[in-house]
Amino acid sequence: MLMPHPTMLRGLVEEYETLMAHPGDGEDGTGRRVLRAQDLAYTLCVSTGTREVGRALEAARRLLAAVHDPGTDPYSAPPHDSAVPG
Repeated sequence: MLMPHPTMLRGLVEEYETLMAHPGDGEDGTGRRVLRAQDLAYTLCVSTGTREVGRALEAARRLLAAVHDPGTDPYSAPPHDSAVPG
């Protein structure tokens, strides 16, 4: 599985969480906010190899935590089963 760059992943998580924390701000931009939230959810899912935004956020947080922990390297994980030719 491809691994997202930590800076990009952190930005996605922060923007999604900010958007979800203030979903009703400004009536004029409601449609755009919904579309942006959908775009962010999709990108998080693709970036983390998940299908649900909740799981994507969990996976993103694990990856970001591993980047900050010098004893672990999320980029050295074994490949996902579906990526192995069979």
